[in-house]
Amino acid sequence: MSAPLPEGRGADLVARARDLARSRAGLWLALALVGGVVAATGLLPADGTVEVVGRTAPVLLFVLGITVVATLADRAGVFAVAAARLAVLAGGRRWVLWLAVVALATACTAVLSLDTTAVLLTPVVLALARRTGTSGLLLATTTVWLASTASLLLPVANLTNLLAVAGPELPGGEAQFIGLALLPGLVAVLVTVAVLAVLGRSALRGRYDVGALAPPEVADRGLLLLAAGVCVALAPALALLPLVGVPVEVPALVGAVVLVAGVLLRRGGPTTTSLRGLTDVPLLLGVLGLFLLVAAATEHGLTQPLAALAGEGGGLGDLLRLAGVGVLAANAVDNLPAYLALEPVAGSPERVVALLAGVNLGPLITPWACLATLLWARACREAGVAVDWWRFAARGLVLVPLVVVAATVTLWLVAR
Repeated sequence: MSAPLPEGRGADLVARARDLARSRAGLWLALALVGGVVAATGLLPADGTVEVVGRTAPVLLFVLGITVVATLADRAGVFAVAAARLAVLAGGRRWVLWLAVVALATACTAVLSLDTTAVLLTPVVLALARRTGTSGLLLATTTVWLASTASLLLPVANLTNLLAVAGPELPGGEAQFIGLALLPGLVAVLVTVAVLAVLGRSALRGRYDVGALAPPEVADRGLLLLAAGVCVALAPALALLPLVGVPVEVPALVGAVVLVAGVLLRRGGPTTTSLRGLTDVPLLLGVLGLFLLVAAATEHGLTQPLAALAGEGGGLGDLLRLAGVGVLAANAVDNLPAYLALEPVAGSPERVVALLAGVNLGPLITPWACLATLLWARACREAGVAVDWWRFAARGLVLVPLVVVAATVTLWLVAR
């Protein structure tokens, strides 16, 4: 990652960001079209289509609700205020500030999903780096790494987790997922932090002037407090309500309704928060199309060669093999289709979580391995920071084997 680009490049950066957004929307709409063709032509039988839509609907409803919450929280200033407060609480010590960013990125990923961390938290930590003279490379890398490696903590942290808890291999749903994945997820976060501390040890030295930090501007303090309250309330709600049978999309949608109502009720007052662009319709349609496409490929024989690669059994070697195949598949094609394709060969709850360890924790080598990585790179570019993909891959090759093996070994111990 390089230094900020010259100010004269601002218009060019905006144009590039818009082009990227349009091309991304076009890709998702193309996937939606392909999925529609698969269903309409019978490549996926009608009962298979109904099953995919039924399984996908709760996932997409959660994505819809949490996206609205995250976007309105960002527009209300929740992330900027939280980061600024952390900078003050750190007392000018860079290593304490970095640990605060670690905590914020982990919590944001676990509760609001890895995509939220990539899209909304990245600009905040880069601004924080500029204001405190801290390494932007270290804080940005911390954000994107934890967006992936903290995504095993709760079902809502990653779309793959939501697919898993809605699938046949985890009959206990969210409660069973948390029982198997929480400890491996915590280990994954600790390993990530340890690697970051070693790689960024020189950047963590020194201090910054707390007195020189100006507080962020807040247009509507009432809306800020409401959005912050919703985000804080969602943490226990998303972790605990599924344990008593309440699906995760319910608190996400309730939070979205509360924030939208708050914006509408404060219109004409101090609020300038917009309700435009809250949902990414091409993304939702594209994810459904992708599910239909992979289901059709599975229907026509994709499972057999993948089963030969993934093996079977619940021993440590078997789980490591499946997790390794997940890492390779995610970095080859993207973690979401990798999970969908490999799920039928998992065969047991512990193997499903081993697969998730591969596809969630492993896509930190190639740019296309995870949508969150591409969104993070876009956020970096919009902030005037270029991404060195060779360096990204080299560092990922250091982290990924360590974090995937550590999480999988922990899973094996938990499942024994």
